[in-house]
Amino acid sequence: MPSWLRRLFKKNEVQLDSDVTQRLKAIERIIGFTIDDPSLFLKAVRHRSTLSQEQYASHDSYERLEFLGDAVLDLIAAEILFEKFPKKDEGFLTKTRAKLVKGDTLAKFSEHLGIDKILEVGERSPKSDVSKSILADVFESLIAAIYITKGYEKAFHFVSNVIEKQVNFDKLVNTLDNYKSALLELTQAEKKSLPKYKLVSESGPGHDKIFEIKVIVDDIELGVGKGRSKKKAEQEAARMALKTLEHIHN
Repeated sequence: MPSWLRRLFKKNEVQLDSDVTQRLKAIERIIGFTIDDPSLFLKAVRHRSTLSQEQYASHDSYERLEFLGDAVLDLIAAEILFEKFPKKDEGFLTKTRAKLVKGDTLAKFSEHLGIDKILEVGERSPKSDVSKSILADVFESLIAAIYITKGYEKAFHFVSNVIEKQVNFDKLVNTLDNYKSALLELTQAEKKSLPKYKLVSESGPGHDKIFEIKVIVDDIELGVGKGRSKKKAEQEAARMALKTLEHIHN
């Protein structure tokens, strides 16, 4: 860990009341070692909804740490796959890494570890409303906190242990999750027009929008999907379109 990076995350004193103490103990159980920088790890599990409270600055949530953790996780996942599949090409490794570090997978890791139970949220944001994308981001922010305080080796050990316990690689490799690519390949094979995705509606507050998108092939609407991002809604629309085409073919 470069010294200049450590200096960006200077240790701050933490008021260790009972709630904070319990949260730190829970984090230590999750990461597997004693925390020597409580403020950093508390920040890693603090949702932005808490920032309206006087004791927190605008940068005191997990979001900055998640940015760093995302990059560290990509490297760790690449290293794991590079070693696990020595005869596979770059295309296979790239696609498999995308499956391994996608939001739904990371959210499941968080739920398995119990991160959802220790997330600090604002008074007006009950934990029951925590989305999968938030759980995925907090998993990455914890990776960053480990990397900053203990270095790459500890971060790698943490991630690899989680993956070893939670991932069935045979299932992962053979799971179809890029429905847009599958739909594109199918329409090209059948000499149909390329799929067109159109926004039907968007609803909800700015930080928690729901998008509805339809996919059209040969001027026919084949599927509609909803998601918390346009990309997810498009994937769901493509999945429904594949089901429609499968039904037509049968």
